Amino acid sequence: MLAYTTLGVSDFERAKSFYEQLLAVIGAQYVLGNERIALFGHDVTNPMLAVCIPYDEGEPSAGNGAMVAIRAGGPAECDAMYEKAIELGATCDGPPGERMPDFFYGGYVRDLDGNKLCFCQIGPQ
Repeated sequence: MLAYTTLGVSDFERAKSFYEQLLAVIGAQYVLGNERIALFGHDVTNPMLAVCIPYDEGEPSAGNGAMVAIRAGGPAECDAMYEKAIELGATCDGPPGERMPDFFYGGYVRDLDGNKLCFCQIGPQ
């Protein structure tokens, strides 16, 4: 159902580098873009994550209650993405752990612009 999700950023090149390195942990890569938007994923037929300079060129803001959940795989992959994000300058917004026994495992960070991300495993592994 989802084609892509976009996060507004204040420093496009910094954000592009952050997400390129972070998403490589799960095999995603830069797919396409231009001077103000970069889309990452596996290809254009699967859901992608985009970072961009807002269209109105105003200040980007992280929505209260808005979050992008990235299906990372199992707990080890969630932990690896969380650790990579922290290494790249993200801040902890909830360390990785089991949230619903045998169903949901996730770790939460805020990226360099304050956007909230979750790296998760949903459903039995």
